[in-house]
Amino acid sequence: MASNEHKGLIARCLDGKARTEDYSRGGRPENRFGLFWSLFKSKFGKLVLANLTMVLTLIPLVLVVYFRNTMVGAQGMSAIFGSGLGVGYPVVPDITGQAELLVYRIDLFFYAMMIPASAIAALGIAGGGYLIRNLIWTQGVFAMKDFLRGIKRSFWCVLEALLIFSTVLFLARLAGNYADYEITMGNQVSAFIALKVFAYLFVALIIPVCLWMISLGIGYKNGPFSLFRNAVVMAVGTFPQTILFAALATWPFFLAVFVTGFFQIIGLFLLTFFGVSYCLLVWLDYTQWGFDKFVDSDAGVAAGAVPNVAANNGTQKAIAKKKSKQEPKRVVVVHRRSKLLSRPVQPMDEAAPVYELPQVFSREDLAKLSESKANISGGAIEYEKEHRGDARYVEYNKQFDERERAFEQSGDKKKKKAAKRPKMLNQRK
Repeated sequence: MASNEHKGLIARCLDGKARTEDYSRGGRPENRFGLFWSLFKSKFGKLVLANLTMVLTLIPLVLVVYFRNTMVGAQGMSAIFGSGLGVGYPVVPDITGQAELLVYRIDLFFYAMMIPASAIAALGIAGGGYLIRNLIWTQGVFAMKDFLRGIKRSFWCVLEALLIFSTVLFLARLAGNYADYEITMGNQVSAFIALKVFAYLFVALIIPVCLWMISLGIGYKNGPFSLFRNAVVMAVGTFPQTILFAALATWPFFLAVFVTGFFQIIGLFLLTFFGVSYCLLVWLDYTQWGFDKFVDSDAGVAAGAVPNVAANNGTQKAIAKKKSKQEPKRVVVVHRRSKLLSRPVQPMDEAAPVYELPQVFSREDLAKLSESKANISGGAIEYEKEHRGDARYVEYNKQFDERERAFEQSGDKKKKKAAKRPKMLNQRK
């Protein structure tokens, strides 16, 4: 009866296809691009729903950017820049550097306001990122209640990432504005140009680190220091791929912020309806590939990655690397042995009969059923013991035993050759 219960639209959106506390992670797809395209096509409406939910938490950040641009434009058309054009305007003989100084003062306030606005945006990114991560892990299961669960589980990690980025952006913007003022005044032009370039280059480098922090915070439990350290390691270790997929993920933001006119309107439209979800889907899909390759132990061995060795020992790393290369060969040798052909299996017609329960049964009938099952199990074991020495089973297992023995001996020879010149490690000075 419970399986035929009809749920309403709201219940289906909130609960998804399962009412479990957590969805089990599905098998890893062979092609991450195929997974992205499949989710983007089949779950587009749900991605739009998640995007609109996240946009609500981005409204304070959007308002800060809007009022900042409005203030800069308004100040550029009034005050000292219109001197002498009307009654009441003072005449300022020299306005060199005044525009740069004005922008510096405006940005000092509005870029500082981006820091608390980013804290509010962390609510939406934590919830939406957790929801999209579940889409990637389960390959399609969607439940809006995961949005609130994601805020509970991932908010502090996402908050740390956004606070780091907004603080770095605030300092870099002030450094750039101050450099513009000094360059306009003609003071040490080359030094301040270098300061401005370094500031904005540092912002460009911190973006992929913060993106990795968001992925690590959504997918794994990390402390504040380990979260930043692991994000730096992943960003540096996969630097070319990280730059490529960061650009593929964040282009709607750059289209809405750095482009003017018609294309800026297109960028704002994309961000409003599915741009944020698209960004998280691309980035989390890519970072899950990185986690499967470098973090998850089972996927790491399958991909040929060297397992993490606790001791910082060159010899142990070499042995682990050699084992990881030999493991696929051993799997081929062992798994070609059929379990059905390598040991005797009692035929069904020779097995003891199973006691059939009547339509109305008692405890005695259940006891007879258990006894019949025990007789079947015992008969199978006895049959295997009696026929274990048959020629066909002995000959079949002998072939695979020789193959495995030859494989192990070849590995021992290599180890003996490598052990001719021992190295003294961890010597004390």
